[in-house]
Amino acid sequence: MKNKVILISIDGMRPDGFLQCGHPFVEQMMQKFSYTLTGSSVMPSVTLPCHTSIFYGVPPMRHGILTNTYVPPVRPVKGIAEVLANAGKVNAAFYNWETMRHVWSSETMKYTFYLDAYSEENTDAVLTGQMLELLKRKEPDFLYLYMVETDDKGGHDHGWMSKEYLAQTANAIDCVEKVFQIASEHYNIIVTADHGGHDRTHGTDCAEDMTIPMFFWGDGFSQGTRMENISLLDIAPTVASLMGVAPEKEWEGRALKTMM
Repeated sequence: MKNKVILISIDGMRPDGFLQCGHPFVEQMMQKFSYTLTGSSVMPSVTLPCHTSIFYGVPPMRHGILTNTYVPPVRPVKGIAEVLANAGKVNAAFYNWETMRHVWSSETMKYTFYLDAYSEENTDAVLTGQMLELLKRKEPDFLYLYMVETDDKGGHDHGWMSKEYLAQTANAIDCVEKVFQIASEHYNIIVTADHGGHDRTHGTDCAEDMTIPMFFWGDGFSQGTRMENISLLDIAPTVASLMGVAPEKEWEGRALKTMM
């Protein structure tokens, strides 16, 4: 398998939401991927702090992003996009929440595609299609796909574990299946949530907010293996390891694998 990675983030996906959404690829993910249903988010369990931790490998108390309002860090740390770009890798990002652009330096993304989540129906699927079209044309080294509709149109609009939330989760898993079908032969694939949720909110340290599912396919990962003691901080070093790039020394997580 090539040293290339697709990182997919499904905003607000709870483990029980994943299990109960009814999409047939759920069972296949648990058979084909190494995975955990007890992964750890970070505090505060809010989208921008969580994704900054995903990309920069440090908790919010270090990167300083504590709300969904971006503020420049006092002590910058190099993130995934910066480390990969410095190593000559080609990066691409697809996202439907505008603030997400702050988790990488603009010059580190060769390709970006933004679509507001409320601009049309099913922007998660539109973004997925755009990413797969780019993959067919250019095969970038690192592709990031962020899908917000499970959180926004599911959890916040109707409540976590509502039928609408589960439908949005199933739609996100449908997008994951499409990516897997096309890209799994040549790309390592990581699928994660950033946080969970309860009622119509999140951001606390309760289990519903803090416990997330995470999935790993590719080099070093055996199929159907359940993993434990994993957090969002492990994603950055794992991406770097899969791509053969030295991790940033400031990152606090570890590179994950389940087999040699």
